[in-house]
Amino acid sequence: MPACPTCFVSGPPISIIYAVRRIERVDGITSLPTPPHDVQPPSLFIEPDLHALWVIAERVDRTECLGEFLETVLHCLDEIFGLHHTMLLLLDEKRRTLQTIASRGDQENGVGSEAGFGEGLSGTVASAQLPLRLSGLDHTLRYARAVHDRAEALSGPDAVCREIPLPGLSNASTQIAVPLMIQNRCLGVSVAETLEPLSLLIREETLMAIVAGHLAAGIEQSAQETEDQVPFDGPLPTPPVVRSISSQRSFCFDHADDCIFADGKYLIKNVPGRMLWGILKQHQDEQRVEFTNRELRMDSWLGLPEWKDNFETRLILLRKRLEQKCPDVRLVPRRRGRFALEPSVKIALSETPA
Repeated sequence: MPACPTCFVSGPPISIIYAVRRIERVDGITSLPTPPHDVQPPSLFIEPDLHALWVIAERVDRTECLGEFLETVLHCLDEIFGLHHTMLLLLDEKRRTLQTIASRGDQENGVGSEAGFGEGLSGTVASAQLPLRLSGLDHTLRYARAVHDRAEALSGPDAVCREIPLPGLSNASTQIAVPLMIQNRCLGVSVAETLEPLSLLIREETLMAIVAGHLAAGIEQSAQETEDQVPFDGPLPTPPVVRSISSQRSFCFDHADDCIFADGKYLIKNVPGRMLWGILKQHQDEQRVEFTNRELRMDSWLGLPEWKDNFETRLILLRKRLEQKCPDVRLVPRRRGRFALEPSVKIALSETPA
């Protein structure tokens, strides 16, 4: 660009003023060419999967309780990674079983369903403490469910165990399961499945393993946290009388099978079942509605282990099961270490002997 000096200013320092006659655009001066993929500087380009993992970590850090934490993780796996059918199973070390604590993508969420330690996909992963991917499962799953349905049709419901069916796709083609590991201990298993064959590969396994590490750390932290030091001095204040209750919900505790039936249908068993029965009995006998985690932990009848009792996860399981099968009987958190029983129906209790 030719310059035409129009004014000279003498004396130290000398400055020159130019008159601009025209400007021409030259492309490629300020923009940097994109290097090939294999030589991209890592400091300038972020892989999409790496950014997605950062988003998940940022979201779970904002959760305030274990239940919200678990649901947020499954929501992120669905929204960000496209894993639309997932479930989380936590290990009950005393009974050597895995219990479903959360699921996503299945109409029946299957909360409370169990898998034996060392049995099936999730049980094998928990036992081996290694991830596992399976493909071509659709025919096997259909056959297993057909056998189950046939046995129940011929001999009635008593022909099969009283159990909550595991959530999942009836015709899943591919499944992947990774253990939730912390300090060489397995806390549970994370499972994903899809209808598409060979769609869950090493990339998905790696991503799920990283997320499983966050899950294990969050669950372990929740187990170590203690409730607020709130003294318990017997029954809490009686709540106001519920107005115009016109319906009834019947609960029956079966001592032989250690389970609870709601209106004649199986609801829940073992420790969560005993927790619910104790709450309902105190509500009926003492008109109590508010309870503390500490008092339930101290109840020897529940059979909680002295170490790593997983009380919070059992309470989450019980709350979700009631939401699904008995929405008119709710367990509502009040503040840390306390929750309330809020029924909108009359409750009738009965027992069957062992």
